[in-house]
Amino acid sequence: MPESLSIVAYLIAGILFILSLAGLSAQESSRRGNLYGIIGMLLAVAVTVLSQGMHYGMLAVAVGVGGIIGVTLALRVQMTSMPELVAALHSFVGLSAVLVGFGSYLMPGTEGGTEQVIHEVEVFVGVFIGAVTFTGSVIAFGKLRGIVGSKPLLLPARHWLNSLLVIACVYLGWRFVGAEQADGVRSLGIQAGIAGLLGIHLVMGIGGADMPVVVSMLNSYSGWAAAAAGFMLSNDLLIITGALVGSSGAILSYIMCRAMNRSFISVILGGFGAEEGKKPARAAGEPEGEVVPIQATETADLLRDAKNVIIIPGYGMAVAHAQYPVYEIAEWLRKRGKNVRFAIHPVAGRLPGHMNVLLAEAKVPYDIVIEMEEINEDFPETDVAMVIGANDIVNPGALDDPSSPIYGMPVLEVWKAKTTIVMKRSMAAGYAGVENPLFYKENTRMLFGDAKKNVDAILTFLRSDAAAAAQ
Repeated sequence: MPESLSIVAYLIAGILFILSLAGLSAQESSRRGNLYGIIGMLLAVAVTVLSQGMHYGMLAVAVGVGGIIGVTLALRVQMTSMPELVAALHSFVGLSAVLVGFGSYLMPGTEGGTEQVIHEVEVFVGVFIGAVTFTGSVIAFGKLRGIVGSKPLLLPARHWLNSLLVIACVYLGWRFVGAEQADGVRSLGIQAGIAGLLGIHLVMGIGGADMPVVVSMLNSYSGWAAAAAGFMLSNDLLIITGALVGSSGAILSYIMCRAMNRSFISVILGGFGAEEGKKPARAAGEPEGEVVPIQATETADLLRDAKNVIIIPGYGMAVAHAQYPVYEIAEWLRKRGKNVRFAIHPVAGRLPGHMNVLLAEAKVPYDIVIEMEEINEDFPETDVAMVIGANDIVNPGALDDPSSPIYGMPVLEVWKAKTTIVMKRSMAAGYAGVENPLFYKENTRMLFGDAKKNVDAILTFLRSDAAAAAQ
């Protein structure tokens, strides 16, 4: 393929990627944004394959095997497992950047001169970012999957340890540039190992409640790793795509940090889930108040009599697949003149936008899905706030308990409603491992059990009462 045609095709693909990001910024246009991204990626892959000399048989085998694995995973993975899948995919990007770095360095090319030095610096940076992304994403996957504990690992002088690891990598990079190939591979390998340890330590030092921000930041890292691979391979589109992913991921992380009252720099440094020397949070055995249970039939009565209802979805709703009957309850109430809305916390679930996707999947109208900063002031005028499987994002301790690991994080102030109903399987703490004083407040009622079964029961009671009244 002529080089001029490749450049034009890459330019079109880059524009499609930008349009894709613009479309994904709103729920209404997200399908169109995904379509733009798919077309852009197909075009990019096709042009790269046609413009580069390569073994097409081997390429077909690699694409075929990878495609089958990807399609199988996409069809089998549940929405509840999507955060882990995203973290795993980030790790693949990081690992590919490391492998591309070693392959690019070992490939015969220009000997000596400024061009060679620049290329070796590109290799060093790409391998460093890729290794941090790879191991950090693996640990994030483990935390989201429950294989690794969600509590932050706070080693003594951990920030000094991180600094020493970075300094060691810089020193090895200095040794690597201009070295003989054997010495260069040795320095690059050791540097990759140290960078991998840095990625592990950075993510291990982050608490479970802040994992959505970590996933977003790792997304940014994977973008920069892809951009670094683009420099190593002299592929302009890969550089553009990586820069788009890296910058958009960083912007999203910054927005989420502001929403959670976290420092953006502390995300990069790690260990912001808790601080050294902080007084332990209130013990789970010292609740303030008394837990008041409620049954599904009583919940149905409260919803039927309410004029303003706010539903707060959380990860428990996703696990129980309760979004469909929840939507039916909302529609039943709206048809009878009730003001029903859904309140979304920026980090509800374990992935940015997790709850928005679940509600969209259940056909919940976009205009009744409201973000936290817009709906928090409406809770005092709300008759019933129904929390379905959420915990940390409705924890009052985040506002009034300085000893809490999530202190300072804005939350949905559901306790200000006239009645708050919390659906949970048990009194267990949330993902952050923090006791929730909401459960013991006077206006809180606890509806224990599987969220879907309880929601189905509430819907049945609402419909049966309406049918009885009609007779």
